[in-house]
Amino acid sequence: MIDQLKEFPHFAQVEREKLADLLARGKIIRRLYRSGLTVHEQHEKCTGMDIVYTGKLVAYSLAANGSETVVFEFASHSVIGANLLYGDQTNYPMNIYCTEDCVIFHLDKSAITELLRDHAFVLPFVQSLSFNSQGMNQKIVMFTQNTLRENISHYLTVLSAEQKSKVVTLPISKKQLADHLGVQRPSLFRELKKMKDQGLIEIDNRIIKICY
Repeated sequence: MIDQLKEFPHFAQVEREKLADLLARGKIIRRLYRSGLTVHEQHEKCTGMDIVYTGKLVAYSLAANGSETVVFEFASHSVIGANLLYGDQTNYPMNIYCTEDCVIFHLDKSAITELLRDHAFVLPFVQSLSFNSQGMNQKIVMFTQNTLRENISHYLTVLSAEQKSKVVTLPISKKQLADHLGVQRPSLFRELKKMKDQGLIEIDNRIIKICY
């Protein structure tokens, strides 16, 4: 497992003996989670930091009417819970579950406290805090300042850059896209239809051609 830990920037420069000691004491453990399984429930106390080795997860809020809003997504090398460890509010504000099979390294808070004495660990730890904060700020802008069309266009533009094509394949269902954008499915479908009618996009199930 040490070689796997060494793949993360957090541990690249940490001495192998230190990692071996934390593993032996059960301060770092590796677990497999199947797709659809909840890893952390809303209001559960955060007692450590997670690093995603493989797979994907989402953090979502559940409205009174039962609808879900995906607030944050976690992929390989993402860090979960670091921002909750040393603050006044130490409970998870949202549910976090796997959208794919995941392998996750769990680090006990005491392990983080020990590692923070190691300069090689500190900078990557701070960088992960900054990355998560920036991601949350982007979500806040999406939910409060942009129109739905602007958010759809931004999503498609990013997808186009990733897939290097103006014809993109949605990696998620339209329901999941609606959750990601924080809207109901009917609202998303109406806006996509308007964009199609105005010649901005062409849609064939999950395949979308960007015409703007």
